[in-house]
Amino acid sequence: MINDEELNRNPQHSVPTLALDRLEAVTALGRGAKGVVFLARDEVKDEILALKVISRDSIEKKSSKTVKSGNGNEGNEYRRVTFEQEVLRNFNHPLFPRLRGVLGTDKVVGYAIDYCPGRDLNSLRRKQTEQMFSDGIIRFFAAELVLALEYLHNLGIVYRDLKPENIMIQENGHIMLVDFDLSAKLSPISPKSSTPTNSVNQTPSNSIKKKRFSLFQRYCNSGISPDDSASQASVNSEHTESDSVEKSNSFVGTEEYVAPEIISGKGHDFGVDWWSLGIVLHEMLYGTTPFRGLNRKETFYRILTKSPDLVGEPTSLRNLIRKLLEKDPKKRISLEGIKGHNYFKGIDWELILGIERPPYIPVQTEKDFWEEGTEVINKIDVELFVQGIFENAGEGGVQNKGKPDHSLNTNNNLENVNKNDRLRGQNHRSFEANPFSVF
Repeated sequence: MINDEELNRNPQHSVPTLALDRLEAVTALGRGAKGVVFLARDEVKDEILALKVISRDSIEKKSSKTVKSGNGNEGNEYRRVTFEQEVLRNFNHPLFPRLRGVLGTDKVVGYAIDYCPGRDLNSLRRKQTEQMFSDGIIRFFAAELVLALEYLHNLGIVYRDLKPENIMIQENGHIMLVDFDLSAKLSPISPKSSTPTNSVNQTPSNSIKKKRFSLFQRYCNSGISPDDSASQASVNSEHTESDSVEKSNSFVGTEEYVAPEIISGKGHDFGVDWWSLGIVLHEMLYGTTPFRGLNRKETFYRILTKSPDLVGEPTSLRNLIRKLLEKDPKKRISLEGIKGHNYFKGIDWELILGIERPPYIPVQTEKDFWEEGTEVINKIDVELFVQGIFENAGEGGVQNKGKPDHSLNTNNNLENVNKNDRLRGQNHRSFEANPFSVF
């Protein structure tokens, strides 16, 4: 059983325990492999929240399956539930959510964070002309993402799942980074090891190429679905003396955004987040990711072997994207190089978070969304809703997209979940844990 004391154990950051009877959930915003995210209101404080609720049964089934597999990852699912909450508990930054409360019953566990009425960056991009952002808008969001990742890395946290669906728009127009299910704790990188080498790119030796391709084939031909918990590796890490930085060997991420070093299995560190930033900037500029293939195997092959096709005249943005998408993590541009790049020339990094008029401010406020939802949807039985979804999904909580379950008596809400699944890009497939993409 999950120890509920673990969900609220940090005395320095006291977080209230929430009771279901004080929460009014009216719509499901999204779902993932472990649970469902609801729009909810704390009736005691009259506050609107995003409530992430996870089925205890689904966690225990996955943990039991892990134990039976004998891979030494006992309790891994429990650790992930508590780890994400510990990450949230330690945030004190305007670009990150506050942990507003934790929830625990016999059937579910979960937590509440701030709700973002502007939804995610991907939905905002689709509203733009030709589904692409202008250079000025990209620069604003890019600068805030740099600050967000810098803050995470200073805490010793490597994010590992940066993508537009995890970049939310707050009511004030600034971004909020969410979903830390795939994050990991590493020792902060030293200044020496964070500086990329200036040596000229060299062609890998044949032995290195063979080893890389062998690892690539092993992962791509494994037959493991993105939602299959058997694909999970423990968040083990090793200390590499040559790099003087701790690395993780977990095979995690979202296919189109994952860095080459994760695929090759050589160990990775904070540099994977800068690679993912390059993918996100490419998607904002061109409306598509640079290495997407017809299937997982082809996507990974392209990530390992292809250069990004940066169509158009040379610009500082395209130059930055190319430096971020350097396949060798030792030569990839680092934080210092990014903040000093010509693309950000003239930016006062100390003033970004104080900008009063970001490029986009949501028209709909939290209260507007709440009032709109209550006119259409009745209050949800959270436990029944979550249990019903994961019983029908089967062991492991594999999503059954596009097929409402009429036995739950919450048809409208489940249809909203499936609608969000379709709208938010089914091709952005996460592996290891298929994390929540919506808050």
